[in-house]
Amino acid sequence: MRIALLSYRSEPHCGGQGVYVRHLSRRLAELGHEVEVFSGQPYPVLDSRVRLTPVPSLDLYRQPDPFRTPRLSELRDATDLLELATMWTAGFPEPLTFSLRVAKLLRARAGEFDVVHDNQSLGYGLLSLRRAGVPLVATVHHPITRDRVTDLAAATGWRRLTLRRWYGFVRMQARVARRLPELLTVSGCSADDIADDFAVPREGIRVVPLGVDTAVFRPPEEPRVPGRIVAVASADVPLKGVRHLLEAVAKLRTERDVELTLVARLTPGGPTERLISELAIGDIVRTVSGVSDAELAGLLASAEVACVPSLYEGFSLPTVEAMACGTPLVVSRAGALPEVVGDDGDCADLVSAGDTEALARGLAAQLDDPRRRARMGAAGRRRVLCRYSWTSVAAATADCYAEAIERATARPAPGSR
Repeated sequence: MRIALLSYRSEPHCGGQGVYVRHLSRRLAELGHEVEVFSGQPYPVLDSRVRLTPVPSLDLYRQPDPFRTPRLSELRDATDLLELATMWTAGFPEPLTFSLRVAKLLRARAGEFDVVHDNQSLGYGLLSLRRAGVPLVATVHHPITRDRVTDLAAATGWRRLTLRRWYGFVRMQARVARRLPELLTVSGCSADDIADDFAVPREGIRVVPLGVDTAVFRPPEEPRVPGRIVAVASADVPLKGVRHLLEAVAKLRTERDVELTLVARLTPGGPTERLISELAIGDIVRTVSGVSDAELAGLLASAEVACVPSLYEGFSLPTVEAMACGTPLVVSRAGALPEVVGDDGDCADLVSAGDTEALARGLAAQLDDPRRRARMGAAGRRRVLCRYSWTSVAAATADCYAEAIERATARPAPGSR
């Protein structure tokens, strides 16, 4: 098949979208398919067999100058003006403006692709492709409505008003999701939440879990670092529960020698940096970002315990990566996390989301019991080898493509409703 894989941003080493695009495109190519990735900035790191077509935005959120004002010479067309105006009025424009740009590109290349696969943008531009009869598949890792609820709950005053505007794109995503014939998502929990929040029939959502490269993410050959806890947070937002982990680590340090490595791109002067200073734990907390797969695997494999304190996860790839490294986990009983690790406690301790005391107790119990850690780590590795493979993800996704192509050729293209 000739596949166009779309991603409005594809950060290579931080956040699930770039990881998903990189591994899925590679495995699809290994299965013999022709894959071309269309991506906005930041661009993904891809296998040599996969073609990248940049779909440049104004890149208004790039580091180290987020929310920048572009030069007049950077503005090319009406879509650029829409992107800038949306940012200036506190909205997040990328899902919409990327979809408009990529739809224009794909309409000009009609006939070159058998199927188009959108990764999480769910922008209005997709509907023009749908009306043209293009076979479409879309992946929703989880409904951003869940992020919105958590962020609004943590905000006060004017911040609540600006957040409501920022998350305005979610209404578009719900409308577009209802007009697509089939959605893919990564867990049963996420499928249920998409059905509820986007008013999409549950039977129209296919679950295809994410995978992990078990040759890279594997148990260590060297001894683990005593007292080391590792956590991965794709964003510096309340949803990731980092506050509760930092408070738990501050409590643990009064009782034992511990250290925390936090893999995250923190906002300079943001809430996480401020809390580390307030808790006076800067001497035992190390933050890193932009790490490669091999470096991340090394960090996870060096830890005695990994922690996922999120208040919600649609899947959590770092959880599976830690399990692949044979590293036992303490995770929140939230979203898809019980589904990912198994609710039997064999490879992870589950604690109530947002409960700092429970998190501290769970981490302490594991740090104090090396034999139990070893059993849980081995069980996690077995679970990954049995359930989470990128090759099986690619094969299942290709089956969805074939069904989308069959549907599109069996009946006339419908108009949007």
